[in-house]
Amino acid sequence: MPDFQYIARELSGREVTGLLTAGSEQEAVNSLAVKSLFPTQIALADAEVRQQKAVTKRVRARHIAAVYSQLADLLASGVPLLRSLEILEQQSSRPAVTAVLQDVRQQVAEGTRLAEAMRRHPKAFNELALSMVRAGEEGGFLEDSLKRVSIFTEHAEDLKNRVMGAMAYPLFLMGACLLIVTGILVYLVPQFAPVFERLAERGELPLATIALLSGSEFLQNYGVWILAAVAALGLWLYGRANSEEGRLLIDGFRLRLKGLGPIVRSLAIARFCRILGTLLKNGVPILQSLRIAKDATGNRVLSAAVAAAAENISAGKSLAGPLNASGHFPREVVEMIAVGEEANNLEQVLLNIADNMEQRTYRDLDLFVKLLEPLMLLVMGVVILFIMIALLLPVFMSAGALG
Repeated sequence: MPDFQYIARELSGREVTGLLTAGSEQEAVNSLAVKSLFPTQIALADAEVRQQKAVTKRVRARHIAAVYSQLADLLASGVPLLRSLEILEQQSSRPAVTAVLQDVRQQVAEGTRLAEAMRRHPKAFNELALSMVRAGEEGGFLEDSLKRVSIFTEHAEDLKNRVMGAMAYPLFLMGACLLIVTGILVYLVPQFAPVFERLAERGELPLATIALLSGSEFLQNYGVWILAAVAALGLWLYGRANSEEGRLLIDGFRLRLKGLGPIVRSLAIARFCRILGTLLKNGVPILQSLRIAKDATGNRVLSAAVAAAAENISAGKSLAGPLNASGHFPREVVEMIAVGEEANNLEQVLLNIADNMEQRTYRDLDLFVKLLEPLMLLVMGVVILFIMIALLLPVFMSAGALG
Protein backbone atom coordinates (compact mmCIF):
# COMPACT_ATOMS: atom_id res chain seq x y z
CA MET A 1 0.00 0.00 0.00
CA PRO A 2 1.18 3.59 -0.60
CA ASP A 3 2.49 5.87 2.15
CA PHE A 4 0.85 9.25 2.85
CA GLN A 5 2.39 12.30 4.43
CA TYR A 6 -0.08 14.34 6.48
CA ILE A 7 -0.42 17.52 8.47
CA ALA A 8 -3.25 17.37 11.02
CA ARG A 9 -4.49 19.02 14.20
CA GLU A 10 -5.37 17.42 17.50
CA LEU A 11 -8.50 18.28 19.51
CA SER A 12 -6.39 20.76 21.46
CA GLY A 13 -5.47 22.53 18.22
CA ARG A 14 -1.82 21.43 18.21
CA GLU A 15 -0.45 20.72 14.72
CA VAL A 16 1.15 17.34 14.10
CA THR A 17 2.78 15.76 11.07
CA GLY A 18 3.50 12.16 10.22
CA LEU A 19 3.50 9.29 7.77
CA LEU A 20 0.96 6.49 7.48
CA THR A 21 0.20 3.61 5.14
CA ALA A 22 -3.28 3.28 3.57
CA GLY A 23 -4.95 1.92 0.48
CA SER A 24 -6.23 5.34 -0.62
CA GLU A 25 -6.39 8.95 0.48
CA GLN A 26 -9.88 8.40 1.93
CA GLU A 27 -8.63 5.47 3.98
CA ALA A 28 -5.82 7.66 5.28
CA VAL A 29 -8.36 10.32 6.32
CA ASN A 30 -10.46 7.69 8.09
CA SER A 31 -7.39 6.36 9.93
CA LEU A 32 -6.57 9.85 11.16
CA ALA A 33 -10.17 10.41 12.26
CA VAL A 34 -10.02 7.27 14.42
CA LYS A 35 -7.01 8.82 16.18
CA SER A 36 -8.98 12.09 16.71
CA LEU A 37 -6.76 13.87 14.21
CA PHE A 38 -8.22 16.36 11.72
CA PRO A 39 -6.06 16.52 8.55
CA THR A 40 -5.39 19.89 6.96
CA GLN A 41 -3.11 18.48 4.27
CA ILE A 42 -2.55 14.95 3.02
CA ALA A 43 -0.59 13.70 0.00
CA LEU A 44 1.36 10.75 -1.29
CA ALA A 45 4.85 10.43 0.12
CA ASP A 46 7.66 11.51 -2.21
CA ALA A 47 8.62 7.92 -3.05
CA GLU A 48 5.02 7.08 -3.83
CA VAL A 49 4.66 10.17 -6.01
CA ARG A 50 7.67 9.05 -8.03
CA GLN A 51 6.21 5.57 -8.33
CA GLN A 52 2.84 6.92 -9.47
CA LYS A 53 4.55 9.02 -12.12
CA ALA A 54 6.51 6.00 -13.28
CA VAL A 55 3.48 3.76 -13.65
CA THR A 56 1.21 6.29 -15.35
CA LYS A 57 3.32 6.72 -18.47
CA ARG A 58 1.43 6.34 -21.71
CA VAL A 59 1.66 2.85 -23.21
CA ARG A 60 1.19 2.26 -26.92
CA ALA A 61 -1.93 0.32 -27.79
CA ARG A 62 -0.09 -2.32 -29.81
CA HIS A 63 2.20 -3.05 -26.85
CA ILE A 64 -0.66 -3.46 -24.41
CA ALA A 65 -2.54 -5.64 -26.95
CA ALA A 66 0.34 -8.12 -26.75
CA VAL A 67 0.03 -8.11 -22.95
CA TYR A 68 -3.69 -8.97 -23.20
CA SER A 69 -2.99 -11.84 -25.59
CA GLN A 70 -0.09 -13.29 -23.61
CA LEU A 71 -1.96 -13.02 -20.31
CA ALA A 72 -4.95 -14.81 -21.85
CA ASP A 73 -2.69 -17.62 -23.13
CA LEU A 74 -1.01 -18.04 -19.73
CA LEU A 75 -4.33 -18.17 -17.87
CA ALA A 76 -5.78 -20.62 -20.41
CA SER A 77 -2.74 -22.87 -19.80
CA GLY A 78 -3.53 -22.99 -16.09
CA VAL A 79 -0.90 -20.53 -14.84
CA PRO A 80 -2.24 -18.55 -11.82
CA LEU A 81 -2.97 -14.87 -12.39
CA LEU A 82 -0.27 -13.57 -10.05
CA ARG A 83 2.40 -15.80 -11.60
CA SER A 84 1.23 -14.84 -15.11
CA LEU A 85 1.64 -11.14 -14.33
CA GLU A 86 5.09 -11.80 -12.88
CA ILE A 87 6.16 -13.67 -16.04
CA LEU A 88 4.92 -10.87 -18.29
CA GLU A 89 6.67 -8.28 -16.12
CA GLN A 90 9.98 -10.15 -16.38
CA GLN A 91 9.66 -10.71 -20.13
CA SER A 92 8.68 -7.14 -21.03
CA SER A 93 11.37 -5.09 -22.78
CA ARG A 94 9.42 -1.81 -22.56
CA PRO A 95 10.05 0.21 -19.37
CA ALA A 96 6.56 1.74 -19.38
CA VAL A 97 4.89 -1.66 -19.77
CA THR A 98 7.14 -3.17 -17.07
CA ALA A 99 6.24 -0.38 -14.63
CA VAL A 100 2.53 -0.83 -15.27
CA LEU A 101 2.68 -4.61 -14.89
CA GLN A 102 4.74 -4.31 -11.72
CA ASP A 103 2.16 -2.08 -10.09
CA VAL A 104 -0.77 -4.23 -11.29
CA ARG A 105 0.94 -7.35 -9.91
CA GLN A 106 1.54 -5.67 -6.55
CA GLN A 107 -2.08 -4.61 -6.31
CA VAL A 108 -3.34 -8.09 -7.20
CA ALA A 109 -0.97 -9.62 -4.63
CA GLU A 110 -2.57 -7.40 -1.98
CA GLY A 111 -6.02 -8.71 -2.87
CA THR A 112 -7.20 -6.14 -5.41
CA ARG A 113 -9.18 -7.47 -8.35
CA LEU A 114 -7.46 -7.29 -11.72
CA ALA A 115 -9.89 -4.75 -13.20
CA GLU A 116 -9.47 -2.41 -10.22
CA ALA A 117 -5.68 -2.74 -10.37
CA MET A 118 -5.77 -1.87 -14.08
CA ARG A 119 -8.00 1.14 -13.39
CA ARG A 120 -5.04 2.86 -11.71
CA HIS A 121 -3.46 3.23 -15.16
CA PRO A 122 -5.90 5.05 -17.48
CA LYS A 123 -3.09 5.81 -19.95
CA ALA A 124 -2.52 2.09 -20.46
CA PHE A 125 -5.96 0.50 -20.06
CA ASN A 126 -9.05 2.13 -21.56
CA GLU A 127 -12.61 1.87 -20.30
CA LEU A 128 -13.45 -0.87 -22.79
CA ALA A 129 -10.69 -3.13 -21.48
CA LEU A 130 -11.65 -2.44 -17.87
CA SER A 131 -15.32 -3.27 -18.48
CA MET A 132 -14.55 -6.49 -20.34
CA VAL A 133 -12.01 -7.65 -17.74
CA ARG A 134 -14.47 -6.88 -14.95
CA ALA A 135 -17.20 -8.80 -16.78
CA GLY A 136 -14.77 -11.69 -17.35
CA GLU A 137 -13.86 -11.80 -13.67
CA GLU A 138 -17.49 -11.77 -12.58
CA GLY A 139 -18.63 -14.29 -15.21
CA GLY A 140 -15.67 -16.65 -14.98
CA PHE A 141 -14.46 -16.13 -18.57
CA LEU A 142 -11.46 -13.86 -17.95
CA GLU A 143 -9.21 -15.58 -20.51
CA ASP A 144 -11.83 -15.14 -23.26
CA SER A 145 -12.35 -11.50 -22.31
CA LEU A 146 -8.64 -10.76 -22.46
CA LYS A 147 -8.32 -12.48 -25.82
CA ARG A 148 -11.22 -10.44 -27.23
CA VAL A 149 -9.74 -7.21 -25.88
CA SER A 150 -6.44 -8.08 -27.54
CA ILE A 151 -8.12 -8.78 -30.88
CA PHE A 152 -10.16 -5.60 -30.73
CA THR A 153 -7.17 -3.44 -29.73
CA GLU A 154 -5.08 -4.80 -32.60
CA HIS A 155 -7.99 -4.32 -34.99
CA ALA A 156 -8.45 -0.71 -33.88
CA GLU A 157 -4.73 -0.03 -34.33
CA ASP A 158 -4.77 -1.58 -37.82
CA LEU A 159 -7.71 0.61 -38.76
CA LYS A 160 -6.00 3.73 -37.41
CA ASN A 161 -2.75 2.94 -39.21
CA ARG A 162 -4.59 2.23 -42.45
CA VAL A 163 -6.40 5.57 -42.37
CA MET A 164 -3.23 7.49 -41.48
CA GLY A 165 -1.25 5.63 -44.13
CA ALA A 166 -3.85 6.41 -46.78
CA MET A 167 -3.79 10.14 -45.97
CA ALA A 168 -0.01 10.43 -45.60
CA TYR A 169 0.82 10.86 -49.33
CA PRO A 170 -1.85 13.50 -50.10
CA LEU A 171 -0.80 15.48 -47.02
CA PHE A 172 2.84 15.20 -48.11
CA LEU A 173 1.93 16.55 -51.56
CA MET A 174 0.02 19.43 -50.01
CA GLY A 175 2.94 20.35 -47.75
CA ALA A 176 5.46 20.03 -50.57
CA CYS A 177 3.36 22.26 -52.84
CA LEU A 178 3.09 24.91 -50.14
CA LEU A 179 6.83 24.90 -49.45
CA ILE A 180 7.77 25.02 -53.15
CA VAL A 181 5.43 27.91 -53.95
CA THR A 182 6.56 29.85 -50.87
CA GLY A 183 10.22 29.34 -51.80
CA ILE A 184 9.62 30.50 -55.37
CA LEU A 185 7.72 33.61 -54.27
CA VAL A 186 10.22 34.61 -51.59
CA TYR A 187 13.56 33.75 -53.22
CA LEU A 188 13.15 33.22 -56.99
CA VAL A 189 10.62 35.81 -58.15
CA PRO A 190 12.49 38.82 -56.61
CA GLN A 191 15.50 37.95 -58.83
CA PHE A 192 13.39 38.66 -61.93
CA ALA A 193 11.99 42.00 -60.72
CA PRO A 194 14.81 44.15 -62.20
CA VAL A 195 14.37 42.42 -65.55
CA PHE A 196 10.72 43.47 -65.71
CA GLU A 197 11.22 47.13 -64.73
CA ARG A 198 11.40 48.43 -68.34
CA LEU A 199 8.20 46.61 -69.35
CA ALA A 200 6.52 47.90 -66.19
CA GLU A 201 7.47 51.49 -67.04
CA ARG A 202 5.93 51.10 -70.51
CA GLY A 203 2.83 49.46 -69.03
CA GLU A 204 3.39 46.30 -71.04
CA LEU A 205 3.83 43.90 -68.12
CA PRO A 206 1.32 40.98 -68.34
CA LEU A 207 -1.35 40.74 -65.66
CA ALA A 208 -0.07 37.32 -64.57
CA THR A 209 3.38 38.77 -63.93
CA ILE A 210 1.94 41.79 -62.08
CA ALA A 211 -0.07 39.44 -59.85
CA LEU A 212 2.97 37.25 -59.22
CA LEU A 213 5.24 40.19 -58.35
CA SER A 214 2.58 41.68 -56.08
CA GLY A 215 2.14 38.37 -54.30
CA SER A 216 5.89 38.00 -53.88
CA GLU A 217 6.27 41.52 -52.52
CA PHE A 218 3.37 41.06 -50.14
CA LEU A 219 4.81 37.80 -48.85
CA GLN A 220 8.25 39.36 -48.32
CA ASN A 221 6.85 42.38 -46.46
CA TYR A 222 4.21 40.64 -44.40
CA GLY A 223 5.30 36.98 -44.40
CA VAL A 224 6.38 37.04 -40.76
CA TRP A 225 3.11 38.68 -39.74
CA ILE A 226 1.12 36.18 -41.78
CA LEU A 227 3.00 33.34 -40.08
CA ALA A 228 2.34 34.88 -36.67
CA ALA A 229 -1.36 35.33 -37.50
CA VAL A 230 -1.61 31.72 -38.67
CA ALA A 231 0.10 30.56 -35.46
CA ALA A 232 -2.24 32.69 -33.34
CA LEU A 233 -5.25 31.37 -35.23
CA GLY A 234 -3.97 27.84 -34.75
CA LEU A 235 -3.60 28.38 -31.00
CA TRP A 236 -7.08 29.90 -30.79
CA LEU A 237 -8.59 27.00 -32.74
CA TYR A 238 -6.68 24.56 -30.54
CA GLY A 239 -8.15 26.22 -27.46
CA ARG A 240 -11.62 26.14 -28.97
CA ALA A 241 -11.15 22.51 -29.97
CA ASN A 242 -10.42 21.62 -26.34
CA SER A 243 -13.72 23.12 -25.17
CA GLU A 244 -16.86 21.03 -25.25
CA GLU A 245 -18.66 23.47 -27.55
CA GLY A 246 -15.71 23.67 -29.92
CA ARG A 247 -15.33 19.90 -30.11
CA LEU A 248 -19.02 19.55 -30.87
CA LEU A 249 -18.76 22.07 -33.72
CA ILE A 250 -15.64 20.42 -35.15
CA ASP A 251 -17.17 16.94 -34.99
CA GLY A 252 -20.32 18.19 -36.69
CA PHE A 253 -18.19 19.82 -39.42
CA ARG A 254 -16.28 16.58 -39.94
CA LEU A 255 -19.53 14.72 -40.54
CA ARG A 256 -20.70 17.35 -43.06
CA LEU A 257 -17.39 17.60 -44.90
CA LYS A 258 -17.84 16.92 -48.61
CA GLY A 259 -16.27 13.66 -49.71
CA LEU A 260 -14.59 12.84 -46.40
CA GLY A 261 -17.67 13.25 -44.16
CA PRO A 262 -19.38 9.94 -45.10
CA ILE A 263 -16.09 8.09 -44.54
CA VAL A 264 -15.66 9.64 -41.08
CA ARG A 265 -19.26 8.76 -40.22
CA SER A 266 -18.92 5.17 -41.41
CA LEU A 267 -15.69 4.62 -39.47
CA ALA A 268 -17.23 6.03 -36.28
CA ILE A 269 -20.39 3.92 -36.61
CA ALA A 270 -18.37 0.78 -37.39
CA ARG A 271 -16.22 1.38 -34.31
CA PHE A 272 -19.33 1.92 -32.17
CA CYS A 273 -21.00 -1.26 -33.45
CA ARG A 274 -17.88 -3.37 -32.92
CA ILE A 275 -17.32 -2.18 -29.36
CA LEU A 276 -20.99 -2.50 -28.42
CA GLY A 277 -21.21 -5.96 -29.96
CA THR A 278 -18.00 -7.08 -28.23
CA LEU A 279 -19.18 -5.83 -24.84
CA LEU A 280 -22.60 -7.47 -25.19
CA LYS A 281 -21.00 -10.73 -26.29
CA ASN A 282 -18.87 -10.70 -23.14
CA GLY A 283 -21.87 -10.27 -20.86
CA VAL A 284 -21.66 -6.56 -20.12
CA PRO A 285 -25.19 -5.11 -19.55
CA ILE A 286 -26.51 -3.10 -22.47
CA LEU A 287 -26.81 0.23 -20.61
CA GLN A 288 -23.24 0.03 -19.38
CA SER A 289 -22.13 -1.12 -22.84
CA LEU A 290 -23.78 1.89 -24.46
CA ARG A 291 -22.13 4.30 -22.03
CA ILE A 292 -18.73 2.86 -22.95
CA ALA A 293 -19.36 2.46 -26.68
CA LYS A 294 -20.69 6.01 -27.15
CA ASP A 295 -17.29 7.50 -26.29
CA ALA A 296 -15.56 5.06 -28.64
CA THR A 297 -17.14 6.68 -31.71
CA GLY A 298 -14.61 9.50 -31.48
CA ASN A 299 -17.34 11.96 -32.49
CA ARG A 300 -19.39 13.93 -29.98
CA VAL A 301 -22.38 14.36 -32.29
CA LEU A 302 -22.71 10.59 -32.63
CA SER A 303 -21.96 10.14 -28.93
CA ALA A 304 -24.86 12.43 -28.07
CA ALA A 305 -27.16 10.36 -30.32
CA VAL A 306 -26.05 7.14 -28.60
CA ALA A 307 -26.50 8.73 -25.17
CA ALA A 308 -30.07 9.66 -26.09
CA ALA A 309 -30.64 6.08 -27.24
CA ALA A 310 -29.35 4.81 -23.88
CA GLU A 311 -31.88 6.98 -22.07
CA ASN A 312 -34.66 5.50 -24.20
CA ILE A 313 -33.49 1.96 -23.46
CA SER A 314 -33.51 2.71 -19.73
CA ALA A 315 -37.17 3.64 -20.20
CA GLY A 316 -37.87 0.24 -21.75
CA LYS A 317 -37.72 1.18 -25.44
CA SER A 318 -35.68 -0.35 -28.27
CA LEU A 319 -32.26 0.79 -29.48
CA ALA A 320 -33.15 1.07 -33.18
CA GLY A 321 -35.85 3.73 -32.73
CA PRO A 322 -33.80 6.54 -31.14
CA LEU A 323 -30.81 5.79 -33.40
CA ASN A 324 -33.07 6.23 -36.42
CA ALA A 325 -34.57 9.41 -34.97
CA SER A 326 -31.11 10.96 -34.54
CA GLY A 327 -30.62 11.04 -38.32
CA HIS A 328 -26.94 10.13 -38.03
CA PHE A 329 -27.21 6.37 -38.56
CA PRO A 330 -27.84 4.91 -42.05
CA ARG A 331 -31.24 3.35 -42.55
CA GLU A 332 -29.81 -0.10 -43.34
CA VAL A 333 -27.84 -0.08 -40.08
CA VAL A 334 -30.93 0.83 -38.08
CA GLU A 335 -32.97 -1.90 -39.77
CA MET A 336 -30.31 -4.53 -39.05
CA ILE A 337 -30.19 -3.45 -35.39
CA ALA A 338 -33.99 -3.70 -35.20
CA VAL A 339 -33.87 -7.22 -36.64
CA GLY A 340 -31.13 -8.16 -34.16
CA GLU A 341 -33.21 -6.92 -31.24
CA GLU A 342 -36.25 -8.87 -32.37
CA ALA A 343 -34.18 -12.04 -32.94
CA ASN A 344 -32.35 -11.60 -29.60
CA ASN A 345 -29.06 -11.74 -31.51
CA LEU A 346 -28.04 -8.10 -31.29
CA GLU A 347 -24.36 -8.67 -30.42
CA GLN A 348 -23.67 -10.79 -33.51
CA VAL A 349 -25.63 -8.41 -35.75
CA LEU A 350 -23.58 -5.48 -34.47
CA LEU A 351 -20.31 -7.30 -35.21
CA ASN A 352 -21.56 -8.14 -38.72
CA ILE A 353 -22.50 -4.50 -39.27
CA ALA A 354 -19.00 -3.44 -38.17
CA ASP A 355 -17.34 -5.91 -40.57
CA ASN A 356 -19.50 -4.83 -43.52
CA MET A 357 -19.14 -1.11 -42.86
CA GLU A 358 -15.38 -1.34 -42.43
CA GLN A 359 -14.97 -3.22 -45.70
CA ARG A 360 -17.15 -0.71 -47.52
CA THR A 361 -15.38 2.21 -45.86
CA TYR A 362 -11.98 0.81 -46.84
CA ARG A 363 -13.10 0.83 -50.48
CA ASP A 364 -14.48 4.37 -50.17
CA LEU A 365 -11.30 5.55 -48.46
CA ASP A 366 -9.08 3.98 -51.11
CA LEU A 367 -11.18 5.60 -53.86
CA PHE A 368 -11.10 8.97 -52.11
CA VAL A 369 -7.31 8.83 -51.77
CA LYS A 370 -6.86 7.69 -55.38
CA LEU A 371 -8.91 10.69 -56.53
CA LEU A 372 -7.19 13.05 -54.11
CA GLU A 373 -3.66 12.23 -55.27
CA PRO A 374 -4.13 13.26 -58.94
CA LEU A 375 -6.16 16.27 -57.79
CA MET A 376 -3.26 17.44 -55.62
CA LEU A 377 -0.81 16.84 -58.49
CA LEU A 378 -3.10 18.82 -60.81
CA VAL A 379 -3.24 21.73 -58.37
CA MET A 380 0.55 21.69 -58.04
CA GLY A 381 0.92 21.57 -61.82
CA VAL A 382 -1.47 24.50 -62.37
CA VAL A 383 0.28 26.63 -59.74
CA ILE A 384 3.77 25.90 -61.09
CA LEU A 385 2.56 26.47 -64.68
CA PHE A 386 1.10 29.85 -63.70
CA ILE A 387 4.38 30.88 -62.08
CA MET A 388 6.41 29.77 -65.12
CA ILE A 389 4.12 31.63 -67.52
CA ALA A 390 4.21 34.75 -65.36
CA LEU A 391 8.03 34.66 -65.31
CA LEU A 392 8.71 33.67 -68.93
CA LEU A 393 6.07 35.68 -70.76
CA PRO A 394 7.79 39.05 -70.16
CA VAL A 395 11.10 37.49 -71.27
CA PHE A 396 9.54 36.38 -74.54
CA MET A 397 7.95 39.82 -75.00
CA SER A 398 11.31 41.52 -74.42
CA ALA A 399 13.03 39.19 -76.88
CA GLY A 400 10.36 39.90 -79.50
CA ALA A 401 10.73 43.64 -79.03
CA LEU A 402 14.50 43.43 -79.44
CA GLY A 403 14.13 41.36 -82.62
